[in-house]
Amino acid sequence: MPFAASTMWAAIGVPTTKAPINVTTFVSYVLPPALLYIVMAILAITPHTRALRAALWPVVALLAFRATFSVDLVGNSLGRKFHNELSNPMVLIVTRALYWASAKEPLVRQLRPVNSTPSTLMDALDLAFTFRGYGWDWSRGLYIPRETRPSNRSAFVLRVALSLVVHSFICGTTHRALRSFSPVGLGSISGGSIFNDTLPFHVRYFRSSIISILGCFSIYAAFEMVYNSCTIIGVLFLRQDPAQWPPGFDSPWRATSLSDFWGRRWHQWLRHIFLVLGGYPLSFIFGRVGIVIGAFLSSAVYHHAALTCLDDETELWRMLVGFGMMAPGILAERTFTRVTGRKICGLAGWVWTMTWLVLWGNVIIGGMIRARYFWSGTVIDGVPPMRKLVERLVLDFDTWLHEL
Repeated sequence: MPFAASTMWAAIGVPTTKAPINVTTFVSYVLPPALLYIVMAILAITPHTRALRAALWPVVALLAFRATFSVDLVGNSLGRKFHNELSNPMVLIVTRALYWASAKEPLVRQLRPVNSTPSTLMDALDLAFTFRGYGWDWSRGLYIPRETRPSNRSAFVLRVALSLVVHSFICGTTHRALRSFSPVGLGSISGGSIFNDTLPFHVRYFRSSIISILGCFSIYAAFEMVYNSCTIIGVLFLRQDPAQWPPGFDSPWRATSLSDFWGRRWHQWLRHIFLVLGGYPLSFIFGRVGIVIGAFLSSAVYHHAALTCLDDETELWRMLVGFGMMAPGILAERTFTRVTGRKICGLAGWVWTMTWLVLWGNVIIGGMIRARYFWSGTVIDGVPPMRKLVERLVLDFDTWLHEL
């Protein structure tokens, strides 16, 4: 490490080697930026605090940087040179705190639980942990899927629990099917590729597209599992209003345009983060076009940073190309609408959308698999009969592909 960098790191308290996570390192490194993040949330909803917020933001950024490069959460079990599991959570903290610091007026909570009384602390906690911004004035343009679950608390929790079971099954089966396409390499701790060079061109990409679709459904179901679990905890144990937990997805497989997919049907939890990191800055230069391009470029970098937690040699270009090509697709849709006066929709829109998503999804899922994103096990792996059934079906199908 260069002397200047070493001196700077020592000045802010970054150790020469990362320390394993324990009570001491958590309190010393992780807790300070987290607590200051909550303080920033309180200030963000309090009038006449803009100067204080602006002064505190560099401290938040410095503490987050210090935590990222000081604590190792999982050890060297993956044989990596770098351990940056805290990078993405700290990026979220720094980015959200930056937006709060730059806000000219206090942020306003417009939707509260029924029969609740205004509370600065509760509003601040809701602001800190509500990434979509549901019920807040800063989330203009946010789409929330229509609620179809019952409003009764017990019936609501039961429906969410059923969704948790269903999506656990979907996640497990798609994940196992994906790994079964290549027992050696694909989805294992050693990484792998979705492309089989021994197959003819059209069969090779047909096979890789199936793997990519399985990967997308596995990711979708995993997100739903986590969100359903959090919903049950919030509603059942924390006694939150079910209205505070609207649906996370809106049947993304039914999207009839790329704008419909990314702006409405896919989850919107990181929407504002990508706007702050890339969309808004580029909009100052390129206008509305800059918002689209900047949002997807920041999404690409964010996902790449997440993959480096698994493989520090993962290649940035895969996420840049995969996510980056969503922007030209959306801009092409807008051009089509402006020229023809018609929106992309219907069956033709669905075919266009799924074709574009699968085409560049090959690059995204391929990059994730090379970074060993799917190497861990799922609940299906603990059910031998189901695991064997999925493996047998995939093996038979893969054998058929090789015989084409």
